[in-house]
Amino acid sequence: MKKLISLLAMVLMLACTRNEYKIPVYAWVSGPGKASDSELFEKFSDFKKKGIDGLMYSGGHKSETYKRIGKIAKEAGLEFHAWIPTLIQGENPKLKKEWYAINGLGESAYDKPAYNNHYKFLCPNHEEVYDFLADLYGKVADIPDVDGIHLDFIRFPDVILARGLWDKYGLVMDREYPQFDYCYCDKCVSDFKDLTGIDIKSVEDPSQVEEWKQFRYDLITNLVNRLTEMVHSKGKDINAAVFPGPNSVAKKIVRQEWDKWNIDAFYPMNYNDFYLEGPSWIGEVCKEGVTAIENRKPLYSGLFICPNPKKKAGEPDPENHGLLPEELEEAIRVSMENGATGICLFTPRRMTDAHWKVFEKVIHNDYSEKPE
Repeated sequence: MKKLISLLAMVLMLACTRNEYKIPVYAWVSGPGKASDSELFEKFSDFKKKGIDGLMYSGGHKSETYKRIGKIAKEAGLEFHAWIPTLIQGENPKLKKEWYAINGLGESAYDKPAYNNHYKFLCPNHEEVYDFLADLYGKVADIPDVDGIHLDFIRFPDVILARGLWDKYGLVMDREYPQFDYCYCDKCVSDFKDLTGIDIKSVEDPSQVEEWKQFRYDLITNLVNRLTEMVHSKGKDINAAVFPGPNSVAKKIVRQEWDKWNIDAFYPMNYNDFYLEGPSWIGEVCKEGVTAIENRKPLYSGLFICPNPKKKAGEPDPENHGLLPEELEEAIRVSMENGATGICLFTPRRMTDAHWKVFEKVIHNDYSEKPE
């Protein structure tokens, strides 16, 4: 009888231990809109109950917003990171028109942005741009309840769109076209010539000049690493949403060589539908990313959720596509089995009841040992 009781106790203990295990989960969330403090606390508490550990929260530029929301997030038991776009910036009296990026046709991203009107990208090669961002992020990083700064749009405009977006914009992007290729401002052209002796404007096909690609990679990397030093000086973390890869996608289409960034964590946006790929592809790019950064920092696999699964097949806009409930388990599993530290949802608002049911089950699985 004693042996039976001991065996049952052991089984119960193992079951409890297994139930306590959970993979780290973050989520991209924006707001607050007109929500009251109590409404926000209720929503954040629900996130926590469902298994979300921290928020990448987009609330504009005002420090007071992050002070308010950060306090509520902490009360709900969540990590809180301020998600503030970096090089995409709309009209702002603090920003001069000449600081915006210029494409290969000589057009400014301020006056004639690529793809859509919000693609107003700053050039990372202006000291004034760094000063603007350092001031913006520094003030938010000073807020006690802010755990970290989350960079986004820390890149050039897509010189080649993800394949799944070509039809949406009526484009065939079989190579780099000058109207989508940035930045050819006077400072970038001059600095590149001083560095290499090459006048990039006289080159027939700049896409074939590897030094020109590396020059743009380095502009982004240097900006990120300077911002990292500043945020670290405040005693806070800094992380970023990046394109998949870095080599297979990020470097090729948005000039992100993010394996050289000194940030504290990486959040690759592994949005498989944008690349006309299935969930298994998410595992491939997770493995690539973890290998590229040599596992020295955490990598959280960003998952794009389908908000209306029943209508996905007939939905023309890929930005309304995403992972179906029946694909979510595989997406999480292959992320974890290929080295991801955890996952990040885009977004909880897009999750259906069916998604949450799958999610609750699979986030408690231990993926530390891949099946043979």
